[in-house]
Amino acid sequence: MRAVCSSCGRVHYENPKMVVGCLVEHDNKVLLCRRKIEPAYGLWTLPAGYLEVGESAAEGASRETLEEACADVEIVSPFAQLDIPLIGQSYIIFRARMKTPSFSPGSESLECELFALDDIPFDSLAFSSIIVTLRMYIEDVKAGNIKFHYCTINKRIGAGPSDLRSFDIDNHLAV
Repeated sequence: MRAVCSSCGRVHYENPKMVVGCLVEHDNKVLLCRRKIEPAYGLWTLPAGYLEVGESAAEGASRETLEEACADVEIVSPFAQLDIPLIGQSYIIFRARMKTPSFSPGSESLECELFALDDIPFDSLAFSSIIVTLRMYIEDVKAGNIKFHYCTINKRIGAGPSDLRSFDIDNHLAV
């Protein structure tokens, strides 16, 4: 069902927002940022944000990483596409590595830190998309085979963004 102007017949399209980000790998650790903004103030996330008009997904992911973690990265490969229909978002997460081992909190981050995979603070992660991405990544690393993942995250209506029980995953493909 779409909104259509009754006078001219023009369709008002409401399209999903594209979110892009980086899973930055360094010395068997991943870079996380603790959010300085709402939603999910004070919780940890991968550096990610909305894609801007005029940039590719990879450019946007690199820009977001520079803005949130002051880290200049090289994109290695796409890692995951995650669709969240209930909130109208589609994520593309890229594996990346720092060009130089330098990072610090940007204006939207309280702090940035490299976490060993066993030390990732899953009880303090900001969003279902980040939880799912990091779980898939850890599984791939332990299996010794990094794959590209696609899935749909079905959020439960009324649940908070970081509630570990607020979502289910469907249509998971790993290639």
